[in-house]
Amino acid sequence: MTKSLPELIAGPILRHTTAHKIVWWLVTSKAYDIKPTLLNSQGDELHIDSTSIKQDRFCIGQHAHIHLVSVEQEDLFNEGELYSYDLLTSQENLDAAEQSLLKSTTHLCYDGFELPNFRFNRVLRKVAQGSCRKPHFNGKDALPLLDEQVKAELNSEAKQSNDHNLRRPDMMLMTGDQVYVDDVAGPMLHAIHQVIDLLGLHEESFEGATVANLKELKKHEHGFYQRELLLPEVEANDKLEKAFFAAKRKPVFTSVNAKNHLIGLSEMVAMYMLSWSPKLWKLVELDKHDVAEQHREKYVEETKHITAFAETLPMVQRAMAHVPSYMIFDDHDVTDDWNLTRGWEEQVYGHPFSKRIIGNAITAYFLCQGCGNPRTELEEMFEQFAKVFSEDNLEESAVDDSGESSNQYCEVKHQDLIEYLFDFDQWHYQLDTSPPVHVLDTRTQRWRSESSLNKPSGLMDWEALCELQHNLKGCESVIMVSAAPVYGVKFIEMVQKIFTIFGGALIVDAENWMAHRGTASVMLNIFRHIKTPPNFIILSGDVHYSFVYDVKLRFRRNSPSITQFTSSGLHNQFPDGLLRWFDRLNRWFYGHRSPLNFLTKRRNMSVRQRQPEGQTGTLVNHSNIGVLSLNEDATQVDCALICSDGRKVQFQRTKASKDS
Repeated sequence: MTKSLPELIAGPILRHTTAHKIVWWLVTSKAYDIKPTLLNSQGDELHIDSTSIKQDRFCIGQHAHIHLVSVEQEDLFNEGELYSYDLLTSQENLDAAEQSLLKSTTHLCYDGFELPNFRFNRVLRKVAQGSCRKPHFNGKDALPLLDEQVKAELNSEAKQSNDHNLRRPDMMLMTGDQVYVDDVAGPMLHAIHQVIDLLGLHEESFEGATVANLKELKKHEHGFYQRELLLPEVEANDKLEKAFFAAKRKPVFTSVNAKNHLIGLSEMVAMYMLSWSPKLWKLVELDKHDVAEQHREKYVEETKHITAFAETLPMVQRAMAHVPSYMIFDDHDVTDDWNLTRGWEEQVYGHPFSKRIIGNAITAYFLCQGCGNPRTELEEMFEQFAKVFSEDNLEESAVDDSGESSNQYCEVKHQDLIEYLFDFDQWHYQLDTSPPVHVLDTRTQRWRSESSLNKPSGLMDWEALCELQHNLKGCESVIMVSAAPVYGVKFIEMVQKIFTIFGGALIVDAENWMAHRGTASVMLNIFRHIKTPPNFIILSGDVHYSFVYDVKLRFRRNSPSITQFTSSGLHNQFPDGLLRWFDRLNRWFYGHRSPLNFLTKRRNMSVRQRQPEGQTGTLVNHSNIGVLSLNEDATQVDCALICSDGRKVQFQRTKASKDS
């Protein structure tokens, strides 16, 4: 099977792109030195100084190498011009001629083009966004629609038009939950294990677990649809619960769908490759004959959804090779309710097995997502990863009792890396665009409750919010990316607050900006500050439904114009009947003129909902890509959804937004 492995396993994904720099992420089956070439719109090759090329390579298995390739050179690109690229390869210590890594992937290019292409635009006029992409969701994936956006620009009609609506998005912002590590379908897990064997991904040992290592996990009787029985538990620490239920044990992980929760790092990295590329799906079989009878029906049903998901991955791979993308984590990239409460953190980080699972997920995030963002604060991170994921470590792998190479991570280096990751809190970043983009880390900079273990932590602490406010000063317009909406649906937030009062924050996933008094106060004060940018755009996801708010400060003539565009999810939805009731009740209790608004933390703000065209409610419940359109100075903000069924939903600008 090794001979049939493709050279290019996943990617290339176009990542951080500026006038002076371009970055690609990709996975290959061999340890290549990669030389990028760039061509302008006339087909002339750009001169690239060899010192301008940088390559980071992470060996994650015998036949799997993650590459981050970049070119950084002054005045590299002209704004708006069409450029194409190729990635040439040669193996270390071999005199083989350079060959294109991309031309063997025929679906990677659009009709009439021999190579992938892109545009750099510093002035943002069209921004795509999306989050929450669960492979086995019963519905169409919306991410392939990004491919349609690029195709529309490249057709003959679009080429001759100056209409900004026809151009591809300037960037794709992925605002969280790019993968669901904690909610995995049976067929996906079966495919993951085949990929681990095909690519020789690294083995791993576990401390404090029922299973000793990844090899045992794959064969364990509870390793398939019963992994919740393998996940760690702790003694309940609530005094009342101890008194009446004899110290009942409870699970560390709170996901209700943890039956196939990924555990090993190799499982998680394989999940990323299977989520973004069609290549490996051609080498795996979804038929599994030893599924227990009680899970057989579910496995068959999930196979239908996973098959449909995999069929559109050629479009996903092509789109991500043509549009620069930026990523940030939310909870499901790691596990459900990640760092939601102080009590959750104490339980999870106090157990070696659960700590390893979280550490593996953050490691996989960096390898597959975080490394492609601006690396201003990540240079030391790259050095730490190079110590663990080098070809030298692979060559030094131990030999097990059977005489086979165990292909195991160095446990000491692996654990040291995880400890380093837990201390790191600089995942947020900024893009020097117009308007500038500020991407927030709302997971590792938490403002923890001091009064109760079970109260929700603030999404950002005081220091991080002060840094954010400092960075926003002096801007005329700004785009802020927050995984969770700053302005949520008030009725849903009220339900979450009631559950929180009775200690049930984990039950209702009470992760909103208003759930923590300190965080809410500081964030709202940022908007009220006299130096807040007059044009403020918030992009968010997380909630599995979509809506748009226009916000103004009450009783202030020079209020900033705040637009929040929530687009969620790419391949996930809220329970439809329940959302209709929440929408209706929210309009009844918290309409624009409702006196109940004066009882909320946002009493000094006027929040108006934009009406989505073609429907009665204000919340859209359909898998989609959000498309933000701006005029040149970002004073006019239009929001639309491209739904997975091809339908476009435009949000009508309110009178307040039109007046601004």
